[in-house]
Amino acid sequence: MERPPLPPFDRETAAQKVRMAEDAWNSRDPERVALAYTEDSAWRNRAEFIHGREGIQAFLRRKWARELDYRLIKELWACGDNLIAVRFAYEWHDDSGQWFRSYGNENWEFSADGLMQRRIASINDLAITAEDRKFHWPLGQRPDEHPGLSDLGL
Repeated sequence: MERPPLPPFDRETAAQKVRMAEDAWNSRDPERVALAYTEDSAWRNRAEFIHGREGIQAFLRRKWARELDYRLIKELWACGDNLIAVRFAYEWHDDSGQWFRSYGNENWEFSADGLMQRRIASINDLAITAEDRKFHWPLGQRPDEHPGLSDLGL
């Protein structure tokens, strides 16, 4: 199965890949998200190590059960050959109503068929008030007219 755009990436195709990933993650559908990764994909997410699509799906189910009303923006940082570096921020609240903005960086490595074979994510959480939120679109895909990270000063 191919998942275009395929490596080697230039800035345009890498930006397309980043937006496709953002849209999938904003769906909060673990099965949909996992299809972008190889069967044996390897992740490091914070201090957790995840392997394979089933592991990815289980991880995402746990994540989105805890991180409620999740909204994410990703932005291309750098790219070359089959590698893409991304910075991102997402907002969510826990079951007590406390809001957070989580900031991070991801390093992605792709197989020749355009599936991600490795994802390394470093993430930090900042407690915010509901008034400090910047991501206000309805749940799901970020509208094209909504500002990105740089536009928001993040």
